[in-house]
Amino acid sequence: MLLSFRTANHRSLRTEQQLLLTPAYAEEDRPNATWQAVPVVAIFGPNASGKSNLLDAIRYMAYVVRWSFLENEPGGGMRRNPFALSADEASTYVVDLSIDGVRYTYGFSIDDVAVVEEWLYSYPQRRERKIFERGADGFTYGVHTPDSVKSLEKLVEPNVLLLSVGARARQDMLRPVYGWFAAQSFRAPTVGRGSFMRNRWNNLELSGLQDRITALMRAADTGIDGFEIVEETDEEPALRAAALRQNSGGKTFPRRQTMLLFKHRCDAGEFVLPLEEESDGTQQMFHLAVSVLPVLESGGVLLADELDASMHTYLSAKLIQLFQDPATNPRGAQLIFTSHDSALLGRVQGRDILRRDQIWFTEKDDDGGTQVFPLTDFKPRKEDNRERRYLTGRYGAVPNVDDELFAAALATHVDPPHVPPAVHEQIPG
Repeated sequence: MLLSFRTANHRSLRTEQQLLLTPAYAEEDRPNATWQAVPVVAIFGPNASGKSNLLDAIRYMAYVVRWSFLENEPGGGMRRNPFALSADEASTYVVDLSIDGVRYTYGFSIDDVAVVEEWLYSYPQRRERKIFERGADGFTYGVHTPDSVKSLEKLVEPNVLLLSVGARARQDMLRPVYGWFAAQSFRAPTVGRGSFMRNRWNNLELSGLQDRITALMRAADTGIDGFEIVEETDEEPALRAAALRQNSGGKTFPRRQTMLLFKHRCDAGEFVLPLEEESDGTQQMFHLAVSVLPVLESGGVLLADELDASMHTYLSAKLIQLFQDPATNPRGAQLIFTSHDSALLGRVQGRDILRRDQIWFTEKDDDGGTQVFPLTDFKPRKEDNRERRYLTGRYGAVPNVDDELFAAALATHVDPPHVPPAVHEQIPG
C-alpha cells in the first residue's frame, strides 16, 4: 500500500508537496481492517489548482520506473515537466510503501539530462536497511545487498533508473517495489476509447471479470442486462480496405475492429446498443468498472481524475465504498481520485462517504504553485457538516470568484458597428 507520496518541481507542484495516506484516526467503522494506509484519498479544489497534476506526478513516477530502461536512448536525456520558472532545477519523486508487511522508501531526482539521485531503503523489523544509493559520485550499497544487484550498475545509463534495470534482470530484492509501480492503473476522464480499451476488452473474459462487470452495471440501474465483445470477421476489414483504396488510391490495411454491444431488456423485448450510443453516464460507469474491478483483485492503486464525471453522487459513493470495505477489498487496493462533487464530502444512507483523514485540498499560491493540504489541518470533528463548511470557504480551496466582474462579463455585449442601409441602384427603365 502507498503510505505517502512526495514530489517537487512537477508541473504546478513547484515546492515539495506531500500526500500522506497513513490513518489519522482510529477506524471505529472498520474494526476488521488491518490496513496500514487509508484505502481512499479524495482531492478537492478549484479548476486549475493542480489536482490533476498531483495524480500526474504519481503516474509519471511509475512511467519512468517502468520504461526508462526500454525507452530512454543513451545520451537522450530525460523527458519531464518541471515548473515553468524552475526548469533549471531537478524534479523529485518519493514514495513510502508497505509491501507484504515490509516498508520501503524509494525515490529519485532527475533533470533534463540524467538521473541526479536515486535511492531505495527497506525497513525489516522497523530498522532501516540501505539497498542502494546513487549520486554524483556513483553508487553505494548496503551490507545486505547482493553482488548481483551491484553488478548491474555497469548496465545503467545516466538517464536510466537502477530499479528499472534490476527488475528486468529479475533481482528479487528490487522486484517488490517495481511490482508496486507496475500494478498502478490511471484513469483520466477521456480514457476509455481506442487501444487502451481494446487491451482491456481482450482481457475481460480471460480474467473472469465480464460477469462481475455485468452485475455492477445492473446494480447501477443502467438498464443493461449484459454485454458481449464482438470482433469483425476477416471479410469486413477487407471490404473496408477496398473501399478506402477506391477513394484514396493508396494501399491501406485497416485493423480488425472490436465492438462492445450492450443488451437491454424492456417490456417490448430485447434490444442492443453499441457502447458509443449509450449515455455518457453509462459509458463512464462501464469504463470505471473495467478499471476498478481488476485493481480490487490485484491490490494495486487506481488513480482516477474526475471520478464523478457524468455520474450521480450516489453511484460515485458506491464505487468508493468498494474500496472502503474489507469484504470487497481484501487485498488493500487504493483509490486516489480528484473531484468537484462536494456532495462526496457528506453522507449517504447515514454514513460518511469519506473519512476525515481521506480528504485533501489543492489551491494555488501567489506564485502560481500548487499547495496540497489535508482536512485534518483544520482539526475537524466527526459530526461536522464538511460539505457545507467547504462550500462556505472554511477550508479554502474554492474558486475566488469576483461576483461583480462575473456578472458584468456575462451581461456585457458589444453593439455591432452602425452600417447604413444599402442604397439600391435604380436600373434604368
